[in-house]
This record gives sequence, C-alpha cells and structure tokens, in this order.
Amino acid sequence: MSLLDVSNLNVRFDTPDGEVHAVKDLSFRLERGETLGIVGESGSGKSQSVLSLMGLLADNGRADGVAQFDGHNLITLPEAQLRRMRGRRISMIFQDPMTSLNPYLTLADQMIQVVREHETVSKKAARSRCLEMLEAVSIPEADDRLDRYPHELSGGMRQRVMIAASLLLNPEILIADEPTTALDVTVQAQILELMRDLSERFETSTILITHDLAVVAGTCERVLVMQGGELKEQGEVRKIFYEPQHAYTQALLKAVPRLDEERVERLLDGGEVGGAAAGARAGNAAGADPLLAVEDLKVSFRVHTGGFWGHTRELKAVDGVDLELAPGETLGIVGESGCGKSTLARAILKLVPLAGGQVCLLGRGLSELDSAEMRKMRSDLQIIFQDPLASLNPRMTVGDIVSEPLWTHRPDLDKAAVRQRVVHVLKRVGLEGRELNRYPHEFSGGQCQRIGIARALVLEPKLIICDEPVSALDVSIQAQIVNLLMDLQAELGLSLIFIAHDLAVVRHISHRVLVMYLGTAVEIASREDLYERPSHPYTRALISSVPIPDPDKERSRARELLFGDLPSPMDPPSGCRFRTRCRHAEPRCAEEIPELRAVGPSRVACHRAEELLETV
Repeated sequence: MSLLDVSNLNVRFDTPDGEVHAVKDLSFRLERGETLGIVGESGSGKSQSVLSLMGLLADNGRADGVAQFDGHNLITLPEAQLRRMRGRRISMIFQDPMTSLNPYLTLADQMIQVVREHETVSKKAARSRCLEMLEAVSIPEADDRLDRYPHELSGGMRQRVMIAASLLLNPEILIADEPTTALDVTVQAQILELMRDLSERFETSTILITHDLAVVAGTCERVLVMQGGELKEQGEVRKIFYEPQHAYTQALLKAVPRLDEERVERLLDGGEVGGAAAGARAGNAAGADPLLAVEDLKVSFRVHTGGFWGHTRELKAVDGVDLELAPGETLGIVGESGCGKSTLARAILKLVPLAGGQVCLLGRGLSELDSAEMRKMRSDLQIIFQDPLASLNPRMTVGDIVSEPLWTHRPDLDKAAVRQRVVHVLKRVGLEGRELNRYPHEFSGGQCQRIGIARALVLEPKLIICDEPVSALDVSIQAQIVNLLMDLQAELGLSLIFIAHDLAVVRHISHRVLVMYLGTAVEIASREDLYERPSHPYTRALISSVPIPDPDKERSRARELLFGDLPSPMDPPSGCRFRTRCRHAEPRCAEEIPELRAVGPSRVACHRAEELLETV
C-alpha cells in the first residue's frame, strides 16, 4: 500500500477575473522511502498541488479530491488535526529560506518552538535535539549558530537550517519546494547530496518540486511532468528521460543546456527543430583589436562594522581584474554569489567608482571622460538586468520604456521616427510591435526580458552586459532568450559580457569564459579549453557541481564538490584566496599569491596548475 495516494485532486482560486483552475484532476502516489519529482514550468500547478495537501492554500483557494494518508483524507481533514500532522508527520522545505524563517527570532527560538508544539519536552531537551539536527546537516559550530538570527547566515546555511527544522520530528513525508533554485551551483550540489543522505538515514519519503530536470535526474526514482495544471506524463525516471512520450516532456528535455554534449548545439525552445552550433559565430572574434580592454580593475567599499563604537573597514569587491573583449565576441563570467561578477560589470559601465585600474572602450579610457563625453559614450554601453519585471518602470508603458533612451541620446529623431524604431526593435526581439501602450505587469517574465533586451538594443550599442539575464526564467523561456541573444549577435555584430551562475548556459553562449573567486580572476580560457581541460581547482569544482540531465551519467559521475562558504571579502585568506576550500592546497598557497599566468592555452592563478592539468 502506498504511503500517500492522491486521486482527482483539483485546486481552484477565486479572482476578480473569475475562477482559476490551477490543478486539474491530478492523481499520483508516493511509496515509502521513495523520492518523487514533480517538474514543470511556472504556473504548471506544482506548488499549489502540494500546498493543498498541507492545507496551506491562500484564502481565495479551495481544493477537492482525495489525498489518502494513513487512513485520512488530507483534503477534508479538520484544521486542528491537520495542524497536528504538519511538521510531525508531513513537513515542508520552502523555496526561499530568508522569507520562511522569522527575522525577529533566533534559530534556537524558531526550532525549539517546532519541537515543543508537538511534544511535551523541556526547553533544554528541545535545544539539544535542535543542536543534533544542525550537526546532522553539517553546519559547523552549530552551538554558536543556533543562537544567531537568519540574516547572519549565508544562503546555503539558511537552507540547511530549513532542512534541519523540517526533519526535527522525523516526518514520514518531506516536501521540498524548489529547495535549490536560489542557490549557487556549488551550494546546490551540497544541498542535494545532503538531502539524499538524510533521506536514506531517516527513511523519509520525499516529494521534490523543481523546474530543473538535471536535479531530478540525479535525485528521484519517479517523475510527474505538469503543464497548465494538468499531468502530462509520469513514470520511472529513466523512462521519462530516455523514452519521453509526451511532446511537452520532449520539448523540456531539448531545452536544457548540457555539459556532457560533445558539440555545443543550439538550444531547442519548443518552436524549433534544429540550428547551427553556437560556436559558428566565433569567426569575427578571433584576432580582432579589442573593443573593450580592462586593466588591473579594482573596486572597494568602506563598510562600517561593530555598531555605534565600531570602525570602518575596506571591502575589496574586485581586486585587480584584467580582461579584453573583441568585436562580436561573448565573454562569459562565472563564479559564486559574492565573487564580484556584478560589481565588475557595474565598474565597466562606470556605475560604481573605481579604486584603481582602467577601462577602455574603443581605445578611450572611460575615467578620462567628462560627464558630457561619458553621456555620449553610454549609447555604446548597455545592460540587461537579472529581474526583468523589477528593471522595468511599472508606471511607464512599453513604448515609453523602449523609446526613453532615444529621446535622451537621439534628439534629432522626431516622434514618428522614434515610434518606427521602437516598433522595429520590439519585432526584432520576438514581440509583435503592438505592445506600445501596455504596461510591464501585463506580460510574462520571458516577455518582460524581451522588452528589456529591446530597450538595450534600441540605441544600436556595441557592447551589452547581460547580468544573469535568464536565471529567473523557466527552462524553455531561458532557451528562447539565449537563442535570441545569439541571433542578435550574429546579425548586429554585438559584443556581449554574459554573467551567470549556470555554467551550462554559459557554455552555450560564450566564446571565452572568465572564472572569478572572491574578487579575483582565477582562470580565463576559451570555452573548449575551460570545459574540456579546466586547470584551476575552483573551475573544476564549479563544473563538477553542475547536474547533468541524464540519470545514468549523473548517478555514476565522480565529483569534486566544494564544502564550506565563501570567505568574507573584508578578511580574505592570505596567499591564494581559494586555499581554505581547496583539497590541493599546500603550505606555499598560504604564503604566496598565485599570479594569473599562461598554462597551456589558458591563463590560470594556481601554483599547481600544470600538475593538476595532467589529471584532467
């Protein structure tokens, strides 16, 4: 008999525009000790289906159907009984730990409350159990961190706390709702490894909700594929990945960028059947004079620490980075959160002051330009932001948003010419050109990102910096945006700096890749050299952490996972900054700062680069 048996589950919401049928006749089962994956894009009903089982729907939502668990129908169970079951027998890990943890309470207060709500134990005994669980999820110095507030921990630490809290009462079912979406790839690998280990240790059945098929490949036994509130396909994980039956499942799998492909092919976004390899664009990049040259770039901030009587310390966000970008080339920049990727981009755009170094565009040093000259130069420098909706003014129409740069930089154009150019660029990014009088909130995330790209393109710039432009998008929309940027580059000869934490996406779009760690460049190489022959231990760990959407490969591959958190940039380690997390560190690494030097065709900042390269 199944541990959980769901049949004909429906979830509806009453809205001002009428009823929304979010989940339609969903049926599935969860076996004891099984990990079940639920995949699908935003709006597919993944989260609402499990929230209905927990009795956590919004006030305007209602559910009907049968969810049989230990002789009880969870859908019709009285609130008092459901409250006793939540946390104790069925527990949930939410997507964003920062908004799930109470910022006004210490971790001890929150976790002890969970234990004492369900069991009659002393506060001391409850604290002891919380401490044991924090140690079980590998949180160092757990006794000290138990008395801290959520904001004092890193994102990965907060997610570990969420997992520990959800397992405090040894529940039979653990629901994990996008538990790794907001995390770096290295932290994601740690969390997934931890969840697999804890599931076996505590014999917990898990429902894993995610839009990342590669995560499912290495974690789940069975998979449900949802679209538009409906179950499109379900089955054993190998069957779904190797013999998908439904067209939607096939399209999702084709849209996922992969690190294990021999050739970098164009991503399929559901509306295409093929295309040229991404590498075919590289012809005009090689050997050209640089469009952009950055030399010894440094950015630092003064940070006040220690409260009222504290003092000011220097935080080195970017510390001596060199790079060049040729016309028509894409340079990918990767690294964990806090490594300085976005600060580097803003320094290039002269949006933050430099502490040292030089940025030259078309042979002109930007620091030498006065405000009027810099204003003119900005028409050649544009940026696409990470959050498409947040970067668009909600009080301006699409027409006003896209035309604003033209009114600023092209006062010679009349109203008709501006409108004509705006319509043209909207069509070029895949919209209809009839959206001029609509507002950003009327569009999907992918459409908003296209509007952001149109705004960046309307001045016909020479360089566009893409700061995590696809991280907030579903996989098929992500594929569309990546393909669009590649097409625009081929057509217009754009140079791109593409910042991302997803190394698989970077591999598809970039000609060369810069790897950053704690404000410094640790490796710069062509796409082929970096992914096939990574020379720096940090690069190897990043690539090893990226999941592959292939169950057999993902479960059999050897990994070089990172452990621990990024050190504080206000107090970086001596010598090599990566040494505190490097399994190859030696005494020399603590004393000498490694120089970024040529190692084969790459440039690497590692004392043992040649030795490690032989082991690839």
